[in-house]
Amino acid sequence: MQDQLEIVASSADIAPAAPAALSPTITDVAREAGVSAATVSRILNGRHRGDPAIREGVQATAMALGYVPQGGARSLVTKRNGALGILLPDLFGEFFSEFLRGLDDAAHEHGIHLLVTSTHADPQQLRNAAAAMRGRVDGYLVVAPGNGAADVISALVQQVPVVVVGLDARACGAPSLMIDNAAGASAVAAHALAQGFRHLAMITGPESNGDAVARRDAFRAAIAAAGDEVSLTEFAGDFSQDSGWSAAHTLLAHPRRFDFVFACNDTMATSALSVLRDADMKVPESIAIVGFDDVPMARFLTPPLTTVHVPIEELGRRAMRTLISSVVQGAPARPGVELIATTLVVRGSTVAQRGVARR
Repeated sequence: MQDQLEIVASSADIAPAAPAALSPTITDVAREAGVSAATVSRILNGRHRGDPAIREGVQATAMALGYVPQGGARSLVTKRNGALGILLPDLFGEFFSEFLRGLDDAAHEHGIHLLVTSTHADPQQLRNAAAAMRGRVDGYLVVAPGNGAADVISALVQQVPVVVVGLDARACGAPSLMIDNAAGASAVAAHALAQGFRHLAMITGPESNGDAVARRDAFRAAIAAAGDEVSLTEFAGDFSQDSGWSAAHTLLAHPRRFDFVFACNDTMATSALSVLRDADMKVPESIAIVGFDDVPMARFLTPPLTTVHVPIEELGRRAMRTLISSVVQGAPARPGVELIATTLVVRGSTVAQRGVARR
C-alpha cells in the first residue's frame, strides 16, 4: 500500500469546532474579490469580456470559498474540488522540503489544498498514485517522473490540467519547468579548470532522472573539450546519501589520486564530504568538492560547500502558479518549457583559505 500524505495549504491555527457555516453566496464572492455581484455572475457564467486578471481573481476566489451557483449551473467552479495532486519522486531531503515550501506558498494564496505522494520515479507507481487521486483533485503537478512516464502524463493531460517539472513534456501536451542543468554543470567544469584541477571525479545521479543525465552529460562534454591533460573518472550514484557515501569510499580506494569531485547533487556531496574528512583528506587543500542544488544546509557545512544554486522554493512556487492558472482558466496551458536559471556559488570546499597552499 502506497503512503499518501495530505497537506493543507492553509497555515492558520486550528480552532475549536464550530457549527457548520452557511454555504457561501455570490455576495460573499463579490466582497472577497472586490467586485460587484453582477461581475461575479458574468464571469461564472462565461459572459465576462473584461480584464483577464479580474476574471482569474474571481474564479480563484469562488474556488477557494467553495461557492456553488444556485440551480447547479455547470460552470468551471462547480466541477472543482479545491485540491491539486502533487506527484514527487521522493519525500526525503532538503530539496523536496524547499520545493514543497514554494508549492505551499502559492497554493495558500488561493486557499487550495495539496495531496502529496511519492512515486519513486516509477511509471507504474505514478499511474497508481494518479488513479488514487482521480476525482479528488483538479490537476496534477508531476515532478521528475523518470523514463517511461510519457504515456501516463499523456493520459492525465486528457483528464485535467497537468504541469511537469524536470522533464520536457511538450510531446505529451503538458507545460514543463526545467532546471538549466547544462549551464550549471558547465560552470562547475569551468571553475575546476580555472582553479588548476586536472584529475577530476564525478559522482553521477540515477540514469532514470533527467536532471542527473543532463548534469552528467554537460560536465563530461566540458571536460572532454579541455584536452588530454585533464582526466575524468565517474562513480555511480543515485542522488541518495548512501550512494554518495559509497561512491566516496570507492573513490578513495581508486589507484588514481583525484584533486576534484563533482557530486551531481548536494545530498551526495554532503555524505562524500563526510567520508573525505573522516579519511583525513583536507578539503579543499588535498581535494575539492562541488555539489548541485544549493540546499540551505550547504552553506553551513565545514567547509561550506561550493555548489550550483537552484532557486528551489521559487521553482515550486512558479510550477504551482502555472498549474493553478490552468485550472482557473479551465484549459491546459500551452505546452512549452520554462528554463530555470542556475548560478555557481563558490565557497570554501573548492577555494583554499588565503595563505594555505593546495597540494
